Amino acid sequence: MTLSAIIVDDEPHARQALERMLGEYPQIAVVDRCENGLAAVKAVHKLQPDVLFLDIQMPKLDGFDVLELLGEAAPLVVFVTAHDDYAIRAFENNAVDYLLKPVAKARLQACVDRLHTRLQTSTPQADTMENLLTVHQQENTPINRILVREKGDVHVVMTRDIIALEAADDYVVIHTAQQKLIKQERLSKLETRLDPRQFCRIHRSAIINLDYLAGIETETKDSRLANLKNGMQLAISRAGYSKLVQLL
Repeated sequence: MTLSAIIVDDEPHARQALERMLGEYPQIAVVDRCENGLAAVKAVHKLQPDVLFLDIQMPKLDGFDVLELLGEAAPLVVFVTAHDDYAIRAFENNAVDYLLKPVAKARLQACVDRLHTRLQTSTPQADTMENLLTVHQQENTPINRILVREKGDVHVVMTRDIIALEAADDYVVIHTAQQKLIKQERLSKLETRLDPRQFCRIHRSAIINLDYLAGIETETKDSRLANLKNGMQLAISRAGYSKLVQLL
């Protein structure tokens, strides 16, 4: 059984060295090489490989960003990194395997064997990657940016630029001064990753960035609106008003 593979690494020599080593294994066929995370996301969607040899630390989009953007489309993943603390944590939290740079021949052999074993199991890969991402996100909270994949484009939104977030079923509408983006994620889940000192959930359907709060308008005794600096008005619930009072 031949496994198709994509190598992702921002270092040309690292990509070439790993491809050369993988060339000794007829059961692995390298179908593409990517120098950054964005190219990797596009290549996986186009080629649908069996395995991704993925560097963790890369500019702009790191290895975990790639997995988040791929979602259920993520294939088997082998992390390739020069830092063993990243690699071991990823491996312990359901990555198929990890390789430390420079890659040792015996270690690569063990990795190839592990890949074939994993493909013969019934463990859903999407569940594996979701577990890994959940652990990574918990370790890296609060976040300072949000990734949004929309119509083939990837947007990196810095949280400091977010004015408000609104729930729309299983989606979140992200408002900034320049654009409005839609991310497939529940507002409640995203809330747990935001800085609670900076963001306040003023309603079950809305979170605001306190830096963009222009004022609070009282309509009735129990009805209030948050006036934001971009002109938006969002309803404030009783619970949301209590949170605002505590934060302000």
